[in-house]
Amino acid sequence: MTRIRDEDTEVENDIDNNSMLAAEPWRIRETAFDPASAFLHETLFTLGNGWIGLRGTPDEGTAGAAGRTLEGTYLNGFYDTEPIRYPENAYGLARVNEFMLNVPNAKRVAAVVDGERFALDSGRVVAYERTLDLKTGLVVRTVEWETRGGKRLRIASRRLVAFERKHVAALEYAVTPLNFAGTVRIVADIDADVTNLQAGDDPRVGSALTGAALIETGREIGARDVLLLQRTRHSGFTLATATECVVSGAPAVRVEPAGLGHAFEADLAEGATFTLHKYIAYASSRDMAPDACGPHARAELAAACAAGFDALAREQAAYLSGFWNEADVSIAGDDALQQGVRFNQFHLLQSVGRDGRTNIAAKGVTGEGYEGHYFWDTEIYVFPFFLFSRPEIARALLQYRYNGLPKARERARQMAHTKGALYPWRTIAGEECSAYFPAGTAQYHINADVAYSIRLYLLATDDFDFMAAQGAEIVLETARIWTGIGSYDRQGRFCINTVTGPDEYTAIVNNNTYTNAMARMHMTFAADVAERLRAERPADFARIAAAIGLDDAEIGAWRAASAAMLLPYDEALGIHAQDDSFLAKQPWDFANTPSENYPLLLHYHPLVIYRHQVCKQADVVLALLLLSNEFSLEDKRRDFDFYERVTTHDSSLSSCIFSIVANEIGDRRKAYDYFMETARLDLDNTHANTQYGVHTAAMAGTWLGVAYGFAGMRLDGAGLRFAPTLPDQWTGYRFKVQVRGALLDVAVDAAGTDYRLLRGERMSFAHGGTPIELDAQRAHIRMETSQ
Repeated sequence: MTRIRDEDTEVENDIDNNSMLAAEPWRIRETAFDPASAFLHETLFTLGNGWIGLRGTPDEGTAGAAGRTLEGTYLNGFYDTEPIRYPENAYGLARVNEFMLNVPNAKRVAAVVDGERFALDSGRVVAYERTLDLKTGLVVRTVEWETRGGKRLRIASRRLVAFERKHVAALEYAVTPLNFAGTVRIVADIDADVTNLQAGDDPRVGSALTGAALIETGREIGARDVLLLQRTRHSGFTLATATECVVSGAPAVRVEPAGLGHAFEADLAEGATFTLHKYIAYASSRDMAPDACGPHARAELAAACAAGFDALAREQAAYLSGFWNEADVSIAGDDALQQGVRFNQFHLLQSVGRDGRTNIAAKGVTGEGYEGHYFWDTEIYVFPFFLFSRPEIARALLQYRYNGLPKARERARQMAHTKGALYPWRTIAGEECSAYFPAGTAQYHINADVAYSIRLYLLATDDFDFMAAQGAEIVLETARIWTGIGSYDRQGRFCINTVTGPDEYTAIVNNNTYTNAMARMHMTFAADVAERLRAERPADFARIAAAIGLDDAEIGAWRAASAAMLLPYDEALGIHAQDDSFLAKQPWDFANTPSENYPLLLHYHPLVIYRHQVCKQADVVLALLLLSNEFSLEDKRRDFDFYERVTTHDSSLSSCIFSIVANEIGDRRKAYDYFMETARLDLDNTHANTQYGVHTAAMAGTWLGVAYGFAGMRLDGAGLRFAPTLPDQWTGYRFKVQVRGALLDVAVDAAGTDYRLLRGERMSFAHGGTPIELDAQRAHIRMETSQ
């Protein structure tokens, strides 16, 4: 028995840390079916493409222990709504919740012999293997199964969700009789009787929805194809789910309708293989007009069928080859860690929206935790990984924020700001969905987090076209909020009061150091952007200024507030206080807090936590990383030591940040220990709740831990720089970064670091303070480790 200890949930359960998966660098593989682990493995074997997510349940349907399984199919950003009901109401509280839906399961396929339907929890499983191949993007399963009557079958299947075709998934299902000749039936249908996971007492696990959220509006069943049309109850979206089947390997196949699908029957010789290819398409009115959904789904199916499964598989492998060629993080000396790092990168890729209308949910497309909401986790944790490996995806994530500006402006007005935009803490389509405002709406730092990602994007790409078209408007509109909520005290210091920082165990405080430091960066950047835009793109500046009513006085106000910003600092301790009151609070009694009382939020009233000196996650320490050049090394050491003592790391966002800063201050042991808490969090189920979905921010934190942590990479106004170290447990590591169209390979071993320019005319950076410039003539340099 283990106890879940995480921000997501805490329940007693019998899902142990995952020991069934061998440490293989390019795949995860299970060699036995264990019902007790099925719930967890459904998450791990999920396939997605940034929009569609198919949980890794068996082709035939769920087969876990009773109550320990979840048949989930998700569409990133496809949601319904429900009113938030408050027993005690107040003006400006969030009114509508948006929640991701569990949509019809179109992948269901099952073999039937003598009326007995194949299932992993019936008959006898003689042999079993399932793999998720990170190079090909396919889940491949082979089972030998014996019916109650002694007939033995081999059932081999391959599954993919197409990266190159947003609306398409496909399945190959091949059945071979091994010890008999006779009739084999394959039933392929759509299971539309699905519901969302009930949250119970913990709304972070699922939703409060009861019953089906989708209403059927039509169905068409053809000779081998099905089209199901539905609409949501409240959000007004249309969904088309379509399938088409192609069979081969049998001379004469009989076909008949079977529910929302078909049964294909053939008489087979012993050893003959009967194969069904099922092509799946989902289309919704979030992407197109409602009446276009059905025709679009059919067109996608026609194109997929014409290509065939093998072509789709080659297309998938080619896409992933391009991804790994530029994004792979290679670690020598630890296969289990290597597997974890690549597994995390793969899940980030298949969870992130790439269309400018969707983002990346806290659980990706693997589960219903946090109701499919997007958080500031994207900008601070996930965004850098894509920026330096797939900058076009990073740009799409910023476009999502641009598309959310109208809702952010509405929220600002609700919060009594006469101008500007205020981004939500948790959302799907732009509405603030947090019913608990002290830990939600009060996190004003989200505006600065978005601006920070835009600033980093500009530094990494020099894409000023994006700034002129979209980025500047985001930065300028969100910067206005700081002068709207901030004020000068009697000493002339600019203060920001009554906010919540990243640490959710400390709410509604004055002068949160992280918030103030990020707001200072934000306002300075906004003023810089306005002045550059006016100088280089006067027409664009005039257009934006006129649209939002920006004048020189406001730009000057940002400069003045930035210069006068208050960052609480305790001279006696030599540390940055997390806020004005943090150091005056009674320290939490860690020595007498039972281990089963973590996470604290599930065992203590919020006010009990708020009045104590205790942190859920990195707060000041996160500022030390993001604004690294604004803090001295000695301040970083003292801040780290102090906040380490009072941080529970109840959030999975925390350990990776502590790892990176530990590296910077020279504590290599702690850096490695904190890194390892993050790197295999989901594969090993160390928080015992991965069955509800992966932790996408922590997954991205693994990449940050390598690049920002061990390699000491920073990109800011001072330029790109590295300060590599090698953990004692590794013999080397390697990763690549894209900056301004150039691709740099960084390879670290015990003797030094190799830098290779793989693409681009030149790249300038620093290694441990030494300036380096690589170009086509000098594309490689070796920097030896100083003894």
